[in-house]
Amino acid sequence: MLASSALVVDACRRGLSAGAVRVPLARRPVLFALALALAAAWPGDVDREALIACAFRTRRPDETHRARLRVEVGRLRSLAAGLAHIEATERGFVLRPRGTREVVVLAPPIDGDQASLAALLSDGAAWSTSALALALGASQRTVQRALVELEFAGRVRSLGRARARRWLAPPLTGFTTILLLPAALPLQ
Repeated sequence: MLASSALVVDACRRGLSAGAVRVPLARRPVLFALALALAAAWPGDVDREALIACAFRTRRPDETHRARLRVEVGRLRSLAAGLAHIEATERGFVLRPRGTREVVVLAPPIDGDQASLAALLSDGAAWSTSALALALGASQRTVQRALVELEFAGRVRSLGRARARRWLAPPLTGFTTILLLPAALPLQ
C-alpha cells in the first residue's frame, strides 16, 4: 500500500505518503490529527467544529480555536502541497489529493488511549499491575484505572484476587490456533 500511488495517511508511522514522497508528522500531533480527520471523511468535507474537537480536544470552541484551526490548516496545506490540496468549504475543509489518487487511512491494529497496555496484554501471558506499570513507565494506580476501563469494555480479564490478581487479554477469536503457528521448516 505504501508503494502505491494512493495518498496514504499512515497512523502507524504518523505521516502522509504517496509513492516515494513522505511527509512525517510524528512531531506535529495537531497537524496529524487534522490530516487523519480529513482523510477519514474523504471524499466529503469535515465540519470546522469536528476538526476543532479532534485536533484541540475541546468541547466548547470559541473564536480563538477557529483562528488556530485556520493557522494549523495553513501549515498542513504547505506541508502536504506536493500530495494534496486542502480546500475550504461552507461547512469546513475537504482533502483533495493531486491527480486521480485515492485516499487511504492506515490504522494501527490496536488503537486508543490504552493501546500500549492492550498490546502488552495481547501476548497471552498473565501480567500483574506492578509489572505492567514498570513496562509502561506509569504509576501502578494509573495502570489499575486503565485496566478497569478495559475490563468494562471486555478487552481484558482478570484472574485471582488481591495481590495474586493477574491480567490478560482474551484469546483471538476467528482464528484456528494452528493458523497462528509458523510452518515448520523441512528437514534436509
